[in-house]
Amino acid sequence: MMRQGKTMVLIAAGLLVVGLSACEKKESTADAPGAAEKAGKQIDQAATKAGEQLNKIAGQAGEKMQEAGQKLQNAADDAQKKQ
Repeated sequence: MMRQGKTMVLIAAGLLVVGLSACEKKESTADAPGAAEKAGKQIDQAATKAGEQLNKIAGQAGEKMQEAGQKLQNAADDAQKKQ
């Protein structure tokens, strides 16, 4: 009977060791970014590029509006001189 108890204890200890070793995180995969993190970075990059393009377009539109405003001012000045 004593031998059977020791065998059960050894089996339980072995299972415990195997179970704990299976739960150990691997260092190489713990630091690697997951799929969601990669997708998030791609979304961030796309948003940054889109923002840069919008700023560029807004700057160009602002320049055109200034040119149009200057033309209107010149036309108003010319009209006043003719009166």
